[in-house]
Amino acid sequence: MSLITCNDLTKLYGSKTALNKVSFEIQPGAPIALVGPNGAGKTTLFNLLCGFLKPSNGSVRILDQRPGERSLIGNLAALPQDSLLDPSLSISAQLSFFAQLQGLSKAESLKEADRVLDLVDLRDTAKEKPTALSHGMGKRVAIAQTFIGSPKLILLDEPTAGIDPANAKKIRSIVSEQQENTNFLISSHNLDELEKLCDQVLYLENGSLQQSISLKNQTEKNDFITLTMEQTQTANLVNVIKLMNGIKHVEHSQQDTFIIEYCVNEEPNLEIRLFEMFSQNKLQYKSILRGKRLEDTLFS
Repeated sequence: MSLITCNDLTKLYGSKTALNKVSFEIQPGAPIALVGPNGAGKTTLFNLLCGFLKPSNGSVRILDQRPGERSLIGNLAALPQDSLLDPSLSISAQLSFFAQLQGLSKAESLKEADRVLDLVDLRDTAKEKPTALSHGMGKRVAIAQTFIGSPKLILLDEPTAGIDPANAKKIRSIVSEQQENTNFLISSHNLDELEKLCDQVLYLENGSLQQSISLKNQTEKNDFITLTMEQTQTANLVNVIKLMNGIKHVEHSQQDTFIIEYCVNEEPNLEIRLFEMFSQNKLQYKSILRGKRLEDTLFS
């Protein structure tokens, strides 16, 4: 059973086309990234998936059901980017209320509130009110709400936007830990973050699906190394690398970052050769990554 299937999904607001014949199919597995510039149609897509909007044309299915069907209650959860907690109620009271909306008894809902707070490592905040929490902790509580009822699919819209690095790292850990139990579709502008979490990437621009790629397959299909250096003479470094065995192409993608395409059969130990070259030329590097970064995969 597919998680999400969209066929020619189109949404019009008067004469403006927010989504234009978007088609894709998502299977259960690793988290999926939804990326694109502001105004690309990401929020509209999320609203259509949740059943908050109806498509102008085309079709969409969530777990083989139409968005908004009662059968999706407890199986689909979503966290909008600007979601807010009620400042007048305790964390436990809010989460247990959401659990009761899904049909749990009062006693069961209190246990469920404790369970999901454990998942985000905030059990000790149960009696606190949202005003006592930092913005990052509040976001983690909001993410805890999406775990109520153990849904099969969770949609997260900018889950780490505007929060401190420590809480952002914690949220990434939460998603990684829970991906065995549920599926995630994550919208974010932070490509480095998505690259750490996701395999499949959907790229929207001007309401159209421009790319749907698997980072895993992309890495397996091509032999690339992404090299980031300390300040160095670009032309000289590119020329030295090109002289190495098996090198196909060297691209200076941005300041101090180079994408090296090579034939792994001709030079299976290119990383070692690069380290030797750094030592011989007294060069300092920042990082060597096998494959291409998501940013370079999408926009190169």
